[in-house]
Formats: sequence, C-alpha cells, structure tokens
Amino acid sequence: MSDTKNTPAPAPVPGANKVPKTERGRRTLRALLNAAAEEFGEKGFHDAAISQITARAGVATGSFYVYFDSKEAIFQALVRDLSGQVKDFVAPRIAAAPDQIAAEQAGQLAYLEFVRQHKEIYRIIDESEFVDPAAYREHYTKSATRIASRLQSAMERGEISDGDCEVRAWALMGINVFLGLRYGVWGDEAPEDVVREAGRFITEGLAPRKDSPQKSPARREEKP
Repeated sequence: MSDTKNTPAPAPVPGANKVPKTERGRRTLRALLNAAAEEFGEKGFHDAAISQITARAGVATGSFYVYFDSKEAIFQALVRDLSGQVKDFVAPRIAAAPDQIAAEQAGQLAYLEFVRQHKEIYRIIDESEFVDPAAYREHYTKSATRIASRLQSAMERGEISDGDCEVRAWALMGINVFLGLRYGVWGDEAPEDVVREAGRFITEGLAPRKDSPQKSPARREEKP
C-alpha cells in the first residue's frame, strides 16, 4: 500500500472527475495519486496498469473510477499534483531566506531534497511530454513564471542586478533541473556542497575573479 502519512491531501486536481468532500475521500484520492507515482515511476506510462495502481493504494478497482475515467486521466492529474508538491515543498524555504541570492540557494537545496525523496518525478515529467504535452509545458512555464516574478521583485528591491527576468528564470530552472537529475536521482553527494558551488556560479558566473591568480592564456584548440 502506498504510504500517505507524510504527503498532504491533494487540492482539487485537474483531471479528477470528482473532488472528494470527505476526509475519507481525500485519503483515497491521495492514496491513488501516491500509488500512481510509484507505478508510473517504476514501469512508465505504457506498462503501468490501473489494477496495479489500486492494489498499491489498497483500494477497490471501482474506487479508481470514482475519481478518474482512465489511466491517462490519473497520469495528467499526477503531473499537476507533483508540480504542486514541488512548489509547496520549496516555497517556504525561499520565503524564509533573508535575500534573493540566499533564496535561490535555499530553493535549490529544497529541490534536491525533494527529488531524493521522489526520484520518480523525472521519469513521470519526461514521459508527460508525449502523454500529455499540455501538462508538460504547464509544469515548466508555471515554474518559470514564479521564478521570474520573484526575480523581478528582487530586482526592484535592489537585491540583484538588472536584467531580463524571464531569461534568467529559465536559466535558473535549467540549472535546478539538471542538478536534481545528477545529484538527486543519480548521485548522493552532500547537497549543501552542490548548492554552494552552484551558488558561486550564479553569483559570479564563469568570468575569472579579480583576486584570482593570473594564468598565462592557453591557446584554444579548434575542433574539426
């Protein structure tokens, strides 16, 4: 059975046919979504089965159809549910940071922690590009919009330099996504060390620091 103790009850989920009005109904829907994350994460969309989702959730097959019409419907709802879980997990860390640079580092660290607890998110989100392209695009565009908005506010407060907040938002999101893949899914290095190095990259870029020892310029080799 899918563990529902540490995962909040879902808010109304697009794709669900019926939003539960009782605590029991909310627990059932949560169990189904958690079980779907396990099933899709292990087997992929095409090999996953509704019967296995309900078995993992510990509910009768008929209960599935109270909330969803099909495997596609629960997959669509799951993508949006995972997006919401990421936001809810990361947002408080960002809000508690003293400034925007610290906020971005806190957000990165929280994201790495989330990914380590939910490694299946990468397979599910990647598959959604083909199963439900609208949900796939929504997942990233909503995230980028949130990042751009907080960067804009930070820029107006003078906490970061002027620049195109949308471009910066997509760049930061790209960094986070691939750091999560390498150090959340594939590796178990100390996340604090990863975030510290990524933070230096974000704040200082690739240009040499003024206080760094000067090296003789090396000739770049032209590759054919």
